[in-house]
Amino acid sequence: MINSVNFTAPEAFTNSTTQTIGLPESLEICVYFIYFLFGLPLHSYVLWLIITGTGSGVASEFFNLNLSVCEIANSLNCFFFVLSIWFSSHLTLKLFLIGLSVTGRPLFQCLMCVERYLAVVHPVTFLKFKPLRYRVICCTVAWIMTLGSCLCCMLILVSVNIIAHTRFVLLQFIFFLSIQLFCCFAVLRALKQSGPGERRREREEENNMKRRAFYLILITTVTLVITYVPVSISAFFTILGQQYSLLFWYPALFCYVLAGFVQPVLYLHQGGKFSCLCSP
Repeated sequence: MINSVNFTAPEAFTNSTTQTIGLPESLEICVYFIYFLFGLPLHSYVLWLIITGTGSGVASEFFNLNLSVCEIANSLNCFFFVLSIWFSSHLTLKLFLIGLSVTGRPLFQCLMCVERYLAVVHPVTFLKFKPLRYRVICCTVAWIMTLGSCLCCMLILVSVNIIAHTRFVLLQFIFFLSIQLFCCFAVLRALKQSGPGERRREREEENNMKRRAFYLILITTVTLVITYVPVSISAFFTILGQQYSLLFWYPALFCYVLAGFVQPVLYLHQGGKFSCLCSP
């Protein structure tokens, strides 16, 4: 996982400038560098599209906007991680920003899933809470929780309490993943149900919209599983064995990195930004 599975060994906190970089650490650096190299421009482009109103507008994409800001900070933290290997002055900032990946990403993804759940399953309630001010309130609370998580991660990791930090990550991921999967499965079930009888053309258009929405939620559900289940399994066995192994966390790390590109790619695909690549 981006910087939340980077439970650096105790020696790295005290002697990061003289630490010998082995093959596992080199692979980890490459993963972080790839996420920084591609994640930063990709999420920045999505953020620019939302702000300029190219998509559906800032109001309807407000949760996605905050998620993009969070992912940009995660991308920068990957760069700070590499710098902290040679410059220990960046270590504190890196530890602080770990909370963005531990809490920020799953929390804003959870808000997006809940919003989709209300829009499909409870449309009357969704229309009632649709104004921007409700989204602003939710995101304000989310950022306060995320900053609190950043402080907790920094204090826990400065004390080199790896197991405590692993428990902190695992509890949050189980909680947020449960909410997200509940919302996604409820939306998938609702989209599979046929609507009331209408004219043939209108019903075909509605079925096409439902089909696109169904595949979008299905991809989102699979992405959530790929993102958080490997990390949760790794965290569980780390707590069970009371020891941390970087090689044991590599599958979770790669899954977390790859899954981080799905949301912006889906947004750009929905906005027709990849149409030039598909044209003959």
